[in-house]
Amino acid sequence: MTEQVSSHAVVGRSVGDLGRRITQRRTELGLTRQETAARAGVAPAYLQYLEEQPTASPGAGTLLRLAGALKTTVWHLTGGDTERPPGLGRAARTPRFTELTDAECRALLSTHGVGRLAVPTAPGPVVVPVNYSVIDGELVFRAAPGTTPSQAAGHQVAFEVDRIDEAFSEGWSVLVRGRARAVTDPDEARRLEERAYSTPWAGGRRDLWLRIESAAVTGRRITV
Repeated sequence: MTEQVSSHAVVGRSVGDLGRRITQRRTELGLTRQETAARAGVAPAYLQYLEEQPTASPGAGTLLRLAGALKTTVWHLTGGDTERPPGLGRAARTPRFTELTDAECRALLSTHGVGRLAVPTAPGPVVVPVNYSVIDGELVFRAAPGTTPSQAAGHQVAFEVDRIDEAFSEGWSVLVRGRARAVTDPDEARRLEERAYSTPWAGGRRDLWLRIESAAVTGRRITV
């Protein structure tokens, strides 16, 4: 029954998505390709083929062994959970909840990525996702004038970033609170542009840079 369900999970995945997910997951675990192949009982050359060839289509047994080696699920490896919000998995039997230090929070923030910005607007608070970077210890992001993120300028805001690993029943979150300010100096905006770690996923022109002057940074972690 498990093999049948796993095979069904392969149907409909994006071309090349399996290889990307395998690579991403073993990188998260700090595993080399050789180590992963040994754990899954496959040849390193075959694992390389799975990671690099968009048309690769391994059998259900191989997928099960790979999922076990990478401490995740076939459902995740094959992209079956891409449309689901995180947190639907089972909680661990004995989860451990700890407060993160300021240094730990800032270290996690500096991994960069996408976070959620809470902006006060006339109808009420609005939460939107934004690509962000941490440059010289400051959280910065860019927006298009007139958009919801741009309305953060001059206001107290909250910014949250987290990671949830349902395979391990672990996760963490960091919350930043402070005043958002628009970067009006052209040289400073150019410097941020040159040092930004990513471009907005939504595309388009976003010429307004904003920084959050963090007044409070707090975080929490759940482990097993």
